[in-house]
Amino acid sequence: MRSLKVRFALLLGATALLVVLAALGVLASIAAAERTIERTLAAQARLELLAELSGRLTQFGLAAIETVGSPDTQPESMAIARTNADKALAAVDEALARSIQVSDDPQDRMAYAARTRPMAQLRAARSILDRQVQQITRHAAEPEQRQNAIKGALNGFGAMTGQPLSFLIEAERRSMVLGSEEARALADRLRLAAALAVGAALAILLVLYRSLIRPTLARIEAVRRAAIAVGRGELDIRLSVAVRDELGLLVASFNRMAARLRRREDRVAADRAALEETIQARTADLRAANARLEAVDRSRRRFFADVSHELRTPLTVILGECDLAARAAAKAADQPGDRAVDHGPAFATIRKRAQRLKLRVEDLLRVARSESGEIELDRRPLGAASVLAEAVDNAASEAARRRVALVFEPGREDVEISADREWLRQVVESLIDNALRHGTGLGRVTVALEAGGTEEAPAAIVTVTDDGPGFGTAQEALFERFRRGARPGEGGFGIGLALARWVVEQHDGTIRLGTGPDGRGARVRLELPALDAARAHPESHAQKDDAA
Repeated sequence: MRSLKVRFALLLGATALLVVLAALGVLASIAAAERTIERTLAAQARLELLAELSGRLTQFGLAAIETVGSPDTQPESMAIARTNADKALAAVDEALARSIQVSDDPQDRMAYAARTRPMAQLRAARSILDRQVQQITRHAAEPEQRQNAIKGALNGFGAMTGQPLSFLIEAERRSMVLGSEEARALADRLRLAAALAVGAALAILLVLYRSLIRPTLARIEAVRRAAIAVGRGELDIRLSVAVRDELGLLVASFNRMAARLRRREDRVAADRAALEETIQARTADLRAANARLEAVDRSRRRFFADVSHELRTPLTVILGECDLAARAAAKAADQPGDRAVDHGPAFATIRKRAQRLKLRVEDLLRVARSESGEIELDRRPLGAASVLAEAVDNAASEAARRRVALVFEPGREDVEISADREWLRQVVESLIDNALRHGTGLGRVTVALEAGGTEEAPAAIVTVTDDGPGFGTAQEALFERFRRGARPGEGGFGIGLALARWVVEQHDGTIRLGTGPDGRGARVRLELPALDAARAHPESHAQKDDAA
């Protein structure tokens, strides 16, 4: 059998055949049981009819005695008894005829033939007794003679009816017994047939299971295990195609699928290996480039620091020589004699410019150290106004060059703080420089100082405000390292907002970005702890003094 359809059709056909055979067996058993029950019930009915016939014949004999004993009475009782006896005989004949009509069994026909003779004897006895009664009634005049005659007639009637009735009753009783025995035998046969049918069905099912179902299930199980193996990644597994049926075609398709997956995995593995090699090569290149960049960065920082040191040394010498020349020029001016040229203003200008250049060099050196992680704060008590004034003065020339008004608002009174003067100055200069470089259409930059905080925690509040375009929406992103502004092409000596935040936080302060008081422009707000509460809140203390 090359097809699973044929196998399953055979299985279904065998199952249907078993069901049909079982149904036919059940129907045959029911028919046999019905026939046995009907025969038993018919025998019982005939037995009841024979009992009734016996009673009717007895009544007929009693009616004959009554008729002979009282000849003057009306013969209604004799006629009624005769009619009843005839009806009983006819009922028995009808029952016997009905039993032979519904049965084709030769034994039933023989039993019917055997029963017809006693029935004929019963009819003959009834007729003989009827004629004798009539003869006795007509010819016997004496009562004693009639009694003797009727006794003889009744004895003859009893002799003629007793044996046939006994035979018939015994025959029907035997029929009932035989029906019961046949029913028991039929039950035994049905049990045996049922057992044999169950055994035969189990045997057929076993044969079908071993020849059809189990091999198919084994092949399906093999496909399932192979699918699980493929799911685990075992793509080299193959199944044997023993039979070219539907399942065999499925197995062949499974083998082709596994082969394709194997080839695809090999290609993926080869591509992955090539990709890993490419990644390793690019990673090596990136590492080499990173190492070169780190070396360049180290060289840049080292060069930056060396240049700062090299610039600071001659600037120190220039400043010292300017001081010496200024003092020598002052002494020469005090001596009498020829009036000498006063070089004091020139030396003062040289010293001021050299001092500013030295600050720039110091800033460069400080930034170089910050990039190397060498940041050291020298926190000392100082006035915030002087630091801000110095930062504004250093940025004044750049503001004038850009034609921007740089204004310093020191407030009503200076606020004393604990800070590193140079780092704080450089932070404020960086904020001013950022405003000058990034404020398109800028007209004014204001640096303000005011006292703030609370009595328990006074603070110095420094704000750098401009009337430019502002910071925009991504304000917090400006504090990220390496973040550039909208005009990155311009240079400068600023330290950047990331480093500015770090310096302010190292001073236990905060730095925030916002907008100007009229909703436009940019504002940077620095809040640093103050040392003197009285200076941080002069107005409140003045009010307390006035109240006192």
